[in-house]
Amino acid sequence: MDVILQPWPWYVTGPLIAIIMFILIYFGKTFGMSSNLRTFCAIGGAGKSVPFFNFDWKDQKWNLTVVLGAVIGGFIAQYFLSVPTSIDLNPKTVEDLSQLGFENAGKSLLPRELYSWDQVLSLKGLSILIIGGLLVGFGTRYAGGCTSGHAITGLSSLQRPSLVAVVGFFIGGLIMIHLLFPLIFG
Repeated sequence: MDVILQPWPWYVTGPLIAIIMFILIYFGKTFGMSSNLRTFCAIGGAGKSVPFFNFDWKDQKWNLTVVLGAVIGGFIAQYFLSVPTSIDLNPKTVEDLSQLGFENAGKSLLPRELYSWDQVLSLKGLSILIIGGLLVGFGTRYAGGCTSGHAITGLSSLQRPSLVAVVGFFIGGLIMIHLLFPLIFG
Protein backbone atom coordinates (compact mmCIF):
# COMPACT_ATOMS: atom_id res chain seq x y z
CA MET A 1 0.00 0.00 0.00
CA ASP A 2 1.38 3.41 -1.02
CA VAL A 3 1.07 6.08 1.61
CA ILE A 4 1.05 9.61 0.26
CA LEU A 5 2.54 11.93 2.84
CA GLN A 6 0.91 15.34 3.12
CA PRO A 7 1.59 18.27 5.43
CA TRP A 8 -0.70 18.41 8.41
CA PRO A 9 -3.60 20.77 7.69
CA TRP A 10 -3.83 24.16 9.39
CA TYR A 11 -6.87 23.09 11.42
CA VAL A 12 -4.69 20.46 13.15
CA THR A 13 -1.41 22.35 13.51
CA GLY A 14 -2.95 25.70 14.48
CA PRO A 15 -4.79 24.33 17.52
CA LEU A 16 -1.70 22.31 18.51
CA ILE A 17 0.38 25.49 18.54
CA ALA A 18 -2.37 27.24 20.54
CA ILE A 19 -2.44 24.42 23.11
CA ILE A 20 1.34 24.61 23.51
CA MET A 21 1.11 28.39 23.95
CA PHE A 22 -1.61 28.07 26.62
CA ILE A 23 0.58 25.58 28.49
CA LEU A 24 3.63 27.86 28.28
CA ILE A 25 1.66 30.92 29.41
CA TYR A 26 0.13 28.92 32.26
CA PHE A 27 3.61 27.95 33.50
CA GLY A 28 4.99 31.48 32.94
CA LYS A 29 7.33 30.43 30.13
CA THR A 30 8.03 32.07 26.78
CA PHE A 31 8.95 30.38 23.54
CA GLY A 32 11.67 31.51 21.16
CA MET A 33 14.67 30.02 19.44
CA SER A 34 17.03 32.98 19.88
CA SER A 35 16.87 32.66 23.67
CA ASN A 36 18.42 29.22 23.21
CA LEU A 37 21.40 30.80 21.48
CA ARG A 38 21.93 32.96 24.54
CA THR A 39 21.68 29.85 26.70
CA PHE A 40 24.28 28.01 24.57
CA CYS A 41 26.63 30.99 24.91
CA ALA A 42 26.13 30.97 28.70
CA ILE A 43 26.85 27.24 28.83
CA GLY A 44 30.04 27.87 26.85
CA GLY A 45 31.24 30.44 29.40
CA ALA A 46 30.57 33.66 27.52
CA GLY A 47 29.25 35.20 30.75
CA LYS A 48 32.84 35.56 31.98
CA SER A 49 33.48 38.31 29.44
CA VAL A 50 30.01 39.59 28.44
CA PRO A 51 27.49 40.39 31.21
CA PHE A 52 24.52 39.66 28.91
CA PHE A 53 25.44 35.96 29.01
CA ASN A 54 26.01 35.89 32.77
CA PHE A 55 22.85 34.19 34.04
CA ASP A 56 21.83 30.81 35.42
CA TRP A 57 21.34 28.88 32.18
CA LYS A 58 19.93 25.90 34.10
CA ASP A 59 16.63 27.80 34.39
CA GLN A 60 16.38 27.49 30.60
CA LYS A 61 16.99 23.73 30.35
CA TRP A 62 13.34 23.18 29.42
CA ASN A 63 13.75 25.48 26.42
CA LEU A 64 16.76 23.52 25.17
CA THR A 65 14.33 20.66 24.51
CA VAL A 66 12.84 22.91 21.83
CA VAL A 67 16.18 22.89 19.99
CA LEU A 68 16.53 19.14 20.43
CA GLY A 69 12.96 18.67 19.18
CA ALA A 70 13.61 20.89 16.17
CA VAL A 71 16.71 18.91 15.24
CA ILE A 72 15.07 15.51 15.73
CA GLY A 73 11.85 16.67 14.04
CA GLY A 74 13.77 18.05 11.07
CA PHE A 75 15.68 14.78 10.72
CA ILE A 76 12.50 12.69 10.89
CA ALA A 77 10.70 14.99 8.44
CA GLN A 78 13.58 14.90 5.95
CA TYR A 79 14.42 11.21 6.05
CA PHE A 80 11.12 9.52 6.95
CA LEU A 81 8.21 11.81 6.07
CA SER A 82 9.35 13.61 2.91
CA VAL A 83 8.60 12.59 -0.61
CA PRO A 84 10.12 14.19 -3.70
CA THR A 85 7.57 16.68 -4.86
CA SER A 86 7.22 19.66 -7.06
CA ILE A 87 6.11 22.92 -5.55
CA ASP A 88 3.12 24.62 -7.08
CA LEU A 89 4.79 27.96 -7.78
CA ASN A 90 3.30 30.77 -9.79
CA PRO A 91 4.68 30.58 -13.36
CA LYS A 92 5.90 34.19 -13.04
CA THR A 93 7.90 33.22 -9.94
CA VAL A 94 9.43 30.26 -11.79
CA GLU A 95 10.35 32.59 -14.67
CA ASP A 96 11.88 35.17 -12.31
CA LEU A 97 13.90 32.50 -10.49
CA SER A 98 15.05 31.01 -13.79
CA GLN A 99 16.35 34.43 -14.83
CA LEU A 100 18.33 34.55 -11.58
CA GLY A 101 19.99 31.21 -12.43
CA PHE A 102 17.77 28.74 -10.59
CA GLU A 103 17.51 25.79 -12.98
CA ASN A 104 14.90 23.71 -11.16
CA ALA A 105 12.67 26.39 -9.65
CA GLY A 106 9.66 24.69 -8.09
CA LYS A 107 11.06 21.19 -8.51
CA SER A 108 12.45 20.83 -4.98
CA LEU A 109 12.13 22.45 -1.58
CA LEU A 110 15.87 23.13 -1.32
CA PRO A 111 17.33 24.47 -4.58
CA ARG A 112 20.88 23.26 -5.25
CA GLU A 113 21.87 26.81 -6.19
CA LEU A 114 21.53 27.71 -2.50
CA TYR A 115 21.82 24.49 -0.50
CA SER A 116 24.60 22.41 -2.06
CA TRP A 117 27.99 22.16 -0.34
CA ASP A 118 29.60 23.69 -3.43
CA GLN A 119 27.49 26.82 -3.00
CA VAL A 120 27.80 27.02 0.78
CA LEU A 121 31.60 26.65 0.71
CA SER A 122 32.10 29.22 -2.07
CA LEU A 123 33.22 32.77 -1.23
CA LYS A 124 29.73 34.06 -2.07
CA GLY A 125 28.03 31.35 0.00
CA LEU A 126 30.26 31.87 3.03
CA SER A 127 29.81 35.65 2.76
CA ILE A 128 26.03 35.25 2.71
CA LEU A 129 26.15 32.94 5.74
CA ILE A 130 28.43 35.21 7.76
CA ILE A 131 26.70 38.49 6.91
CA GLY A 132 23.26 36.92 7.26
CA GLY A 133 24.22 35.41 10.61
CA LEU A 134 25.48 38.74 11.92
CA LEU A 135 22.33 40.52 10.73
CA VAL A 136 20.06 37.89 12.28
CA GLY A 137 22.02 38.03 15.54
CA PHE A 138 21.88 41.82 15.63
CA GLY A 139 18.20 41.83 14.67
CA THR A 140 17.12 39.33 17.30
CA ARG A 141 19.03 41.21 19.99
CA TYR A 142 17.73 44.60 18.84
CA ALA A 143 14.13 43.34 18.55
CA GLY A 144 14.32 41.51 21.87
CA GLY A 145 13.62 38.13 20.28
CA CYS A 146 13.30 36.19 17.07
CA THR A 147 10.48 35.65 14.60
CA SER A 148 9.17 32.56 16.39
CA GLY A 149 9.27 34.22 19.80
CA HIS A 150 7.51 37.39 18.70
CA ALA A 151 5.09 35.83 16.20
CA ILE A 152 4.03 32.94 18.41
CA THR A 153 4.59 33.92 22.05
CA GLY A 154 4.44 37.70 21.75
CA LEU A 155 1.35 37.90 19.58
CA SER A 156 -0.50 35.21 21.51
CA SER A 157 0.07 37.15 24.73
CA LEU A 158 -1.01 40.40 23.00
CA GLN A 159 2.32 42.23 23.33
CA ARG A 160 2.42 45.43 21.27
CA PRO A 161 6.23 45.31 20.74
CA SER A 162 5.81 41.85 19.20
CA LEU A 163 3.23 43.18 16.77
CA VAL A 164 5.66 45.94 15.75
CA ALA A 165 8.48 43.37 15.42
CA VAL A 166 6.38 40.98 13.30
CA VAL A 167 5.34 43.82 10.97
CA GLY A 168 9.04 44.72 10.73
CA PHE A 169 9.93 41.09 9.91
CA PHE A 170 7.44 41.07 7.05
CA ILE A 171 8.66 44.40 5.70
CA GLY A 172 12.26 43.16 5.93
CA GLY A 173 11.29 39.96 4.09
CA LEU A 174 9.66 41.96 1.30
CA ILE A 175 12.71 44.20 0.97
CA MET A 176 14.99 41.16 0.91
CA ILE A 177 13.10 39.21 -1.73
CA HIS A 178 12.21 42.12 -4.02
CA LEU A 179 15.33 44.31 -3.74
CA LEU A 180 18.31 42.45 -2.29
CA PHE A 181 17.74 38.91 -3.59
CA PRO A 182 17.95 39.99 -7.27
CA LEU A 183 21.14 41.95 -6.48
CA ILE A 184 22.77 38.96 -4.79
CA PHE A 185 21.72 36.29 -7.30
CA GLY A 186 21.18 38.37 -10.44
